[in-house]
Amino acid sequence: MKQYAFGLILPLLFGCTLTEDETSSRSAIVVEKNAFATPESQFQAHPSGMHGMTVPQQMASRNVTHYVQNLMQDMIGNLRYVNDRTPIAVATFVFLDEDYNYGSLLGNQLSESFIHELHNFGVPVVDFKTTDFMRVTKTGDFIFSRDFLELSDEHTFNYVLAGTLANHQGGVLVNARIVGVKSKAVVGTAQGFLPQAVVNALRDGIGHDGIRLERASR
Repeated sequence: MKQYAFGLILPLLFGCTLTEDETSSRSAIVVEKNAFATPESQFQAHPSGMHGMTVPQQMASRNVTHYVQNLMQDMIGNLRYVNDRTPIAVATFVFLDEDYNYGSLLGNQLSESFIHELHNFGVPVVDFKTTDFMRVTKTGDFIFSRDFLELSDEHTFNYVLAGTLANHQGGVLVNARIVGVKSKAVVGTAQGFLPQAVVNALRDGIGHDGIRLERASR
């Protein structure tokens, strides 16, 4: 009888408690959700800001844009003096140990990605590389230019998002900031790390055995 009663009590004692596996599973879900939580800010990301992908899909397809999303979340969390009525321009990211007049594919792609993320957060972005005319050629129709003679010498932005890059073991360190054009005051910052595999995926002049042929010839 005692053994039978004890057998009835065990399910009552443990039936209302979570197993160790269930607890770990629920904790993992909470951590996973918090990892993608938006920090409190005056800005909120557009519903399509994550490109309509679920969390598992994002984790399986990380590229430069994924890391820029995280950098933007970091920057929005400490941004000052900039709102949805403050036009911003985005400059090419440059390597700290290179000529600041030299732009790599990585640096240009980072600036392009930040244009998208700023727009997603509702910050007006000025694309100063847009000309006042359409250039029609045999190979295509173009509105962008890097020839300063074809661009307007007047700008309507007071802040610029720019940044520097530094090669590091296993990848590239990214330092991003928003700076006032006149005041030179830094009003927002973010730091991150791009794994080397993500950098290499851009194929920025990479030749055989990982040698950058373009830079080797400089």
